[in-house]
Amino acid sequence: MKFVAYERTLQGTGASRRLRNAAKVPGIVYGAGKPAMIELDHNALFFALKKEAFHSSILEMELAGQSQNVLLRDYQMHPFRPIVLHIDFQRVDATTKITKKVPLHFINEENSPAVKTDKCVVNHVATELLIQCLASQLPENLTVDLGTLAKGQSLHVNDIKLADGIKVMTQGKVNPVIVSVSVQAAEEEVVAAPVVAAAAAAPTKAKKNEKQNKK
Repeated sequence: MKFVAYERTLQGTGASRRLRNAAKVPGIVYGAGKPAMIELDHNALFFALKKEAFHSSILEMELAGQSQNVLLRDYQMHPFRPIVLHIDFQRVDATTKITKKVPLHFINEENSPAVKTDKCVVNHVATELLIQCLASQLPENLTVDLGTLAKGQSLHVNDIKLADGIKVMTQGKVNPVIVSVSVQAAEEEVVAAPVVAAAAAAPTKAKKNEKQNKK
C-alpha cells in the first residue's frame, strides 16, 4: 500500500492541536537514520487504518518526493470520537528483522467434518500471531486450513505451515492452541404438560339446580 506524508516542522501540544483542527494527523518516522516529524491527511489515514494490510504489511510512504518503506508501529485514537491523534512508523529495508502481529485467515471451516458432518462449533482461540522475520518476508496474513478438522480435534501453532525464516513468538507458551472444536449443545425438547381436567373440582350447574329444587 502507498500513502503520502508531509514534513512537519512545528512540535508541541499547541502545534499538534492546530494540525488536528485542520484535519491533519501528527506523526513520526524512525529507524535507519534520523527520526522525521510528519503529518498526514486525517480522512485518508482514518480509512487506511480500516484495511488489514495497512497494519500487517510493508507500506510505501512518499515523503518530500521520495519513497520509503515503512511499517506501522503504533497509533493513538481519541477515547470516544473517531479521530486519529498520532501515528508512528518505522523505516525498514529487506534486511531489517522485525517482530509483528499478523492476522490469521481461516478457510474451509464450513467443509470440515467437524462442522459438515458432526455439527460441531469451531472456536477461533487466536485470531492473530506474533511472528519474527525479515521485512522482505513479512506476510499480510497466515492462512489456516480447517478442511480436515474433526470432532474432538484442535489445531496448535505447530500445525501452521510457515515459510522458511518466519518464526512464531509464543511468548513462553508451548505450542498454544489456535482452534478448538466443541460439541454443540442439543436443544432441549419442550414437552407440553398434559392438561388435567377439572371436572370434579365443582358440581355441575344441573346438580346445583337439583339440590335447590329438593329444598
